Amino acid sequence: MIAYLDLPSGLSGDMFLGCLVHAGWDVGELRRTIAALGLPADAWAVDARRVMKGAISATLVGVHAPESRSHRHLPEIRRIIGQAALPEAVRTRAIAVFARLADAEARVHGTTPERIHFHEVGALDAIIDIVGAVAGLEALGVERLHASSVPLGEGWAPMAHGTLPLPAPATLELLAAAKAPTRPAPGPGELVTPTGAALLAELATFSQPAITLHRIGIGAGQRDLPWPNIARLWLGEGAACGGYVQVETNIDDMNPQLYAAVAERLFEAGARDVWLTPVQMKKGRPGVVLSAIATAADEAAIATVLLRETTTLGVRVHPLAGRHEARREMRTLDTPFGAIRAKVKWLDAAAAGASPEYEDCARAARERGVPVRTVYEAATAACQQLLEGLRQGDT
Repeated sequence: MIAYLDLPSGLSGDMFLGCLVHAGWDVGELRRTIAALGLPADAWAVDARRVMKGAISATLVGVHAPESRSHRHLPEIRRIIGQAALPEAVRTRAIAVFARLADAEARVHGTTPERIHFHEVGALDAIIDIVGAVAGLEALGVERLHASSVPLGEGWAPMAHGTLPLPAPATLELLAAAKAPTRPAPGPGELVTPTGAALLAELATFSQPAITLHRIGIGAGQRDLPWPNIARLWLGEGAACGGYVQVETNIDDMNPQLYAAVAERLFEAGARDVWLTPVQMKKGRPGVVLSAIATAADEAAIATVLLRETTTLGVRVHPLAGRHEARREMRTLDTPFGAIRAKVKWLDAAAAGASPEYEDCARAARERGVPVRTVYEAATAACQQLLEGLRQGDT
């Protein structure tokens, strides 16, 4: 399942939750997710109801968590989420969202992420919004999230640090770090909150995917505006354009001897092709782009291998417009060095080519104590004989 966040009126945490509940995530599951955080039962409440935003029906999720103390450091938030009885993937991604927030706030205030006092975004309602959004995507089976450009409005807003210009400084830092595309808002005011920006920056790719739509979730904002104050979550499968993706990452700090093992793991996970491209990275350091092509269904497995087996902290995913494949068939050849498998390429009903499997040639060379080149040349000659027979109708 892939999803696309269409943001005609920006995004806040509760709008994100509204999209997920409208799309079919049970609000009772949302409450059980928050209960797993171990917060006092009387410290929060969540409700959901259908509302009209202009002429559009949407779901408004209310997160109620009044508290007198709303200042928390990142380590405390990590502890609250890290000890929750939630899936590991949910805990990890939710903490990553807060880590992005801490980095942005630190840049705004000229300090370090660990020393940042979260104010509005450290309150319980922000914790509920972020953990709930990550858990809802997991529950709906969303493997990849995309988002539209972000509408940013002007103005001023009262915040913990005083009256600040809009967009909020932390919102701008988050979107800049994610290289998010922006556009003018339909009117003044804060349409994208720091919580919404953090969720987008950590979870979404800013592009519109080819998608076969299944259903739409519409989340309502708290304010009534001259236009429908909504966000829309499109849910579906990758459209039938070949169903392939290119997953890649930049690396400049890994032992080159490890790339062969990573490629092997990627092929085991379903990659159709894997390659390295040399690049120059920041501070003039040489690096590589490690890329893999796979079906959309194998995307999550490929991304997991890259994150687990390399030093990278993140991967990019690019949907491919399509892929044309020749039919392939494995045949076994008799050679002076034993049985060697060959891959035959077919175009329609015609055999268009054949090539020996290198690993079989290398194995036979080791066993016979001869150069690999010698075995490969013999297998190539056998491939030509096979092709001639296939073209004459001898199978």
